[in-house]
Amino acid sequence: MVVPLGGDGFMLETIHRVLPLRLPVYGMNCGSVGFLMNTFNEDDLPERLTHAQEAVLYPLRMQATNDKGQEREALAFNEVSLLRQLRQTSKIRVTVDGRVRLPELMCDGIIISTPAGSTAYNLSAHGTIVPLSANLLPLTPISAFRPRRWRGALLPSTAQVLFQVLEADKRPTAAVADFTEVRDVITVQVREDRSISITVLFDPDRALSERIIAEQFTV
Repeated sequence: MVVPLGGDGFMLETIHRVLPLRLPVYGMNCGSVGFLMNTFNEDDLPERLTHAQEAVLYPLRMQATNDKGQEREALAFNEVSLLRQLRQTSKIRVTVDGRVRLPELMCDGIIISTPAGSTAYNLSAHGTIVPLSANLLPLTPISAFRPRRWRGALLPSTAQVLFQVLEADKRPTAAVADFTEVRDVITVQVREDRSISITVLFDPDRALSERIIAEQFTV
């Protein structure tokens, strides 16, 4: 197993780096928030690792095409976000499983997150927190201008989502999967990829599923 020492950002980076090795990851917090981490303590570490509880995380797979027709794929264990690049709002069409759900969303951006990532950027954008076992993907706008009162949606984990950037020359938009950025995108397809997984380990008193539920009652 791998034991990274750092914050949530380094934990996320470690997950991506060790993914091909299929090793479980037990993070210890040396950063600020440490939501994905355990308390840092070197004492009795082998015993803690033996009794750690598993949480299996599945990534989102992003397929982005830019204005030059170049394609880029990336995985996201937290979220895929579309973000405006300049002063103009982005204008995005949202299609779910082949059906147009929002013909035109004017916004600073939009996020689709995993359950594990629902407490990160998604929560900051006032998105819904989703338990690990819910098989749901939160879809959350960032500062939606039109439709003004649209708060987002909860999609089944089997959903295939297509984002189409409208007026891309006037309203350039970037797509980000965790820390992989593709600028000037035209289309972005996102789906959960259950053929890939990572096992993250937690102390029994810091189980990820419990902490995600508890976060919904944090004042």
